[in-house]
Amino acid sequence: MDVWWLRLILLPTTLALFLLSPQHCSSQKVPNYTFMRSATTASNISYYDYIVIGGGTAGCPLAATLSQNYRVLLLERGGSPYGNPNITNLAAFGAALSDTSPTSPAQRFISEDGVINSRARVLGGGSCLNAGFYTRAGPNYIREAGWDGRAVNEAYRWVEKKVAFEPKVQQWQSAVRDGLLEVGVVPNNGFTYDHIYGTKVGGTIFDQNGYRHTSADLLQYANPSRITVLLHASVHRILFRTKGGSRPKAQGVVFRDALGRKHRAYLRRGPRNEIIVSAGALGSPQLLMLSGIGPERQLRAHNINVTLEQPLVGQGMSDNPMNAVFIPSPVPVEVSLIEVVGITKFGTYIEAASGENFAGGTSPRDFGMFSPKIGQFSTVPPKQRSPEALAKAIEMMDTLDHAAFRGGFILEKIMGPISTGHMELRTLNPNDNPSVTFNYFKEPRDLQRCVQGLRTIEKVIDSKPFAPFRYVNMPVPVLLNMTANSPVNLLPRHSNSSLSLEQFCRDTVMTIWHYHGGCQVGRVVDSDYKVLGVDALRVIDGSTFNYSPGTNPQATVMMLGRYMGVKMLKERLAFDADGMGRV
Repeated sequence: MDVWWLRLILLPTTLALFLLSPQHCSSQKVPNYTFMRSATTASNISYYDYIVIGGGTAGCPLAATLSQNYRVLLLERGGSPYGNPNITNLAAFGAALSDTSPTSPAQRFISEDGVINSRARVLGGGSCLNAGFYTRAGPNYIREAGWDGRAVNEAYRWVEKKVAFEPKVQQWQSAVRDGLLEVGVVPNNGFTYDHIYGTKVGGTIFDQNGYRHTSADLLQYANPSRITVLLHASVHRILFRTKGGSRPKAQGVVFRDALGRKHRAYLRRGPRNEIIVSAGALGSPQLLMLSGIGPERQLRAHNINVTLEQPLVGQGMSDNPMNAVFIPSPVPVEVSLIEVVGITKFGTYIEAASGENFAGGTSPRDFGMFSPKIGQFSTVPPKQRSPEALAKAIEMMDTLDHAAFRGGFILEKIMGPISTGHMELRTLNPNDNPSVTFNYFKEPRDLQRCVQGLRTIEKVIDSKPFAPFRYVNMPVPVLLNMTANSPVNLLPRHSNSSLSLEQFCRDTVMTIWHYHGGCQVGRVVDSDYKVLGVDALRVIDGSTFNYSPGTNPQATVMMLGRYMGVKMLKERLAFDADGMGRV
């Protein structure tokens, strides 16, 4: 079989394997968190000033900040990232996403759109699983969010001292950067964390030795005598107190440890003590519903007592679509994750990844997170992914020559997006995935942006700086057709995919794991992230976003945890200083 045909038809898997490529690195120094332990050691009943649900990208910096002055309990349903090379080492990037076992730090879910996705189940959240790109939100986003610009910058810098680094840009990424500049994605903004129109080199949470630094590292800022971090602690519901016709007030949580034993944690007496939900874009609206805050009809269908009828919980769910083009290279290319980004004025972000050694795991048949075993690229409902079809795709991959994986990808992600969907409960178990629909490309503007992004990618591929990485006998339409017809995707086939960029966008859509919404500001929470209609309860994480910030949200989610922690401490200090209880 011709190696080029195989190279083309196995495009999605190749993309993953780029992102899974090994680099040499040694073991990472593990922080000595004396305050972190298994939930099995927890008391049956305990009391704290703050209870933070979810030790993810926002929860860790939030809990670390609040612990400076108050007793904080941080509850994380997953385990520790430390000591797990599949998380901490760039060499094993993607192996965690490929792991579909019950103990995996990544919990796979499939949206009702048919796109396979993943949610974090580990201390540090999504920052333990992603490709590591670090970039701030733009000034317009910060303004529209109503945040204080100076405090935001201070919070970003606080995060960056621990987790952000400048990547070493090599040939492939340089060619993409120079190609973007040649085709008009200008100016050249050099290396910066800032979100600026033009082309730039962004930050990374992988250091020069290939160590991943996650939001769990921000717990180094915590006061060890005031914080408790419990691992494998699944919160089943939030407890409320209601007297007469008064507003419900959060007073505690019920959680279970790894052995299934039930524990309760309560807020200590005090007018400013609070529970903060930071369980992510799926987990936060899910937990509110399980606790009786959500659409009444849905709650009653699951026999959940209604604490507060709130029809907007679980609404406004969005996932930024991503589409990619694989370019086989006649010369070896470096292993690189996302380093360069072109920020266009029409609402598309152009990025790239490259590599040659694609060992996504210890087994030669483990092809990583886009492998046919996982079907990351697929938009076909699970029932149509037969074991026979998957086995055939794996067998085809086994026949590939190593040279077939040489090359790289240029991909685009649209901003926003405008298209939104919704989330619904499936079961009463918080560890089960809810049902979520993102409605990719439902809004025509999203599709238009995708098309404009692909046209820009076509120009970059044809640019002079990118010429050394092109086979002259492989024009762009061939590359597009290869992507659209890859059999491991198991996508519905459309003969016009390479001719119609609109169809190409729909046929090759996949997630970039930047989904958000479900507890949005102005709909479920107010501008201080307090849940509307109840007291002593906030939601602080990506579920509150109306749009995804910057080209990658993780920097802003970490910043938000720190920003709101500082704001809450300042408000509490002012409250305590006022004998009348006025702020």
